[in-house]
Amino acid sequence: MSTEARLPVLTPLGPDSVAWQVVGDRRLLLGAGTALLLQVAHPVIGAGVHDHSNYVEDPWGRLDRTIDSLLSQVFGGRAAIAEAERLREMHKAIKGVDHHGERYHALNPEAYWWVHGSTFWTALRLHDVFLYPMPYKEKRRFYAEWRHLGLILGLRDHHMPEDFEGFEAYFADVVTNRLENNHTVRELLGSLGMRDTPPPPWWFLPEAWWRSVRPAGGNVLSLCAIGLLPQALRDRLSLEWTDRDERRLRLLATVTRMAAKPMPDRIRLYPKAYRAKRGY
Repeated sequence: MSTEARLPVLTPLGPDSVAWQVVGDRRLLLGAGTALLLQVAHPVIGAGVHDHSNYVEDPWGRLDRTIDSLLSQVFGGRAAIAEAERLREMHKAIKGVDHHGERYHALNPEAYWWVHGSTFWTALRLHDVFLYPMPYKEKRRFYAEWRHLGLILGLRDHHMPEDFEGFEAYFADVVTNRLENNHTVRELLGSLGMRDTPPPPWWFLPEAWWRSVRPAGGNVLSLCAIGLLPQALRDRLSLEWTDRDERRLRLLATVTRMAAKPMPDRIRLYPKAYRAKRGY
């Protein structure tokens, strides 16, 4: 039976949603490291990524596929339902035994929701820092939409906090009591500096030029990945964050805001988001 047949009442998000205004912006990329750290610090996700992911060997491909999947969920229309089905099929085979000796499965609802919920938190945090602080009423709408996406992904009502206030309490509890400093976290932290990262597929200049700009890219990625984390998790992972670091993050946010203002949507937005908005 198809996903559409199982979930006939679930409709994709549309242009009037908060998610359409938030998710399509290319600045979302600056939160990728934060979202990944939040996710792999969960013992189930950390074990699954360690045993089954190739993000170290193929970082750009992994990043492109993750962003494309998220854009399909938000902007894909009925294709969002097909994407949800594809994700569930893909995750069926991701299982094993973690470093605690516990069996894990990627479709464990707690872990599956944490991936979705931590992506929401990161998008919101990034928006507040790099774009503008979102009004509380809008945050509540955004969460309701994200919860709706969770239903499309195959989660059930009881797997997710009912409202934004419940999500805030849930998120703080998971960060405090569930996340850990595991091997996958340490491996990911070691890769943030991009010391051995190959040039992205779209890089058309000589590789020597990539080697010259790679350290700056690593600095920005590390600054954002660590700076956007909740302080409680920085403490858990023994990550230093100084007042100077905070000033650097705020300066970067100011520069990106100023740079984005004159940009036309066809440059500022991901192509999938731009095409969807042009269709309305």
